[in-house]
Amino acid sequence: MRQIISSLKGTRDFYPWDKFKQNWLLEHIRRVSESFGYQEYEVPYLEKLELFAAKSGEELVKKQAFVFTDRDGEDITLRPELTPSLARMVAQKQNELIYPLRWWAFGPIWRYERPQKGRSREFFQWNIDMIGANSPEADAELVAIAATFFKSVGLSPSQVRIKINNRRLMFTAIEETGIQKDRIPDVLHLIDRKDKLSDTDWDAMAREMGLAKDSIEGLKSVLSNQDLWKKSDELVRCMASLEILGVREFVNYDPKVIRGLDYYTGTVFEAFDCEGGRAILGGGHYDNLVEDVGGSSLPGVGFAMGDVMIAIILEKYGLLPNEVNAPADVLVTIFDDPGIQVSMDLSARLRDGGIRTICYPELAKLPKQLKFADRMGINFVVILGPDELKDGKAVLKNLKTETQLVVDLGLLPETIKHQLV
Repeated sequence: MRQIISSLKGTRDFYPWDKFKQNWLLEHIRRVSESFGYQEYEVPYLEKLELFAAKSGEELVKKQAFVFTDRDGEDITLRPELTPSLARMVAQKQNELIYPLRWWAFGPIWRYERPQKGRSREFFQWNIDMIGANSPEADAELVAIAATFFKSVGLSPSQVRIKINNRRLMFTAIEETGIQKDRIPDVLHLIDRKDKLSDTDWDAMAREMGLAKDSIEGLKSVLSNQDLWKKSDELVRCMASLEILGVREFVNYDPKVIRGLDYYTGTVFEAFDCEGGRAILGGGHYDNLVEDVGGSSLPGVGFAMGDVMIAIILEKYGLLPNEVNAPADVLVTIFDDPGIQVSMDLSARLRDGGIRTICYPELAKLPKQLKFADRMGINFVVILGPDELKDGKAVLKNLKTETQLVVDLGLLPETIKHQLV
């Protein structure tokens, strides 16, 4: 036997039943995004590497981006995230836009990672951002959107939790431990690794960075202070807004949440599966991103969620749809050669009437056509036999109720619509 060529490692095929689940997810994303007044946008799949090199962080650009040189010698990348592209779009038409912007997108992202459960090299991502507002209340709105999405798909606060922190607060707290100001960006990356390493390995990493024992102990004290957020006016106001918005039960303070991307400047947050501890989405406040791509300074806040991990979480809790919608409402059968054109004509008229209709594409025995309809989940079958056609009628068979009736061809569309209600 010939060997079947496999798909590229880290990519996915979407069979119709897989695409149905993804579209179900997208419908919830769209509904929640639009309920908060956000507009959909899209950016190119290909971007100049320099767009991401500016602020996305060395690891993302050098280790995870798919980079190639085009025929003009320019470094190009498949987009490894969307936020810098969004900033570029805003910068290009900055004086024409109405602020604050509320924009969202859902599309493919590429990262050169080792494929494993929850991580793939090609995935779809929901990005949603507010640009042009600079308040804790704006930050709270994005956290509330994430929580509202979780509610929409049936997830509860006992299953997922959004952890929140503030980088400005952490800058101050770290500086108070005696760590020099110019070392703080590196320390933030160290904090971002806290839950990913064992205590021993994390301590070793801190020592390799040159941190003294007293500094490491002071840092640990900061990371264990669950009331530290009360020292941040931004977080106090954000938490109060989340209470008013009715989603506070989804949110916890966690000083270890830092976010690895360099462009975040204020409040940051991540959502986790309560049982497995796996990250579902993440985002935060940024002040300089539009300016960094050539525009004027504009604040923003947003988050991103990949479709792979949220699908795993939803499947674990039994929240993904199990059944795929039938591709059509009606199957029109082919009874014999003379009836083929009649069946095709009837199918066209049913579609014109707004009824999703499949016409069996070739002559086959009736039991085979009925079996096809049953396996595809199509409940209604139209049978056009010679006797019925002679009288201008058709048999409408309901496979679900195992009943049938003879209907005038002219009344068939309205009869089917009535049955579908």
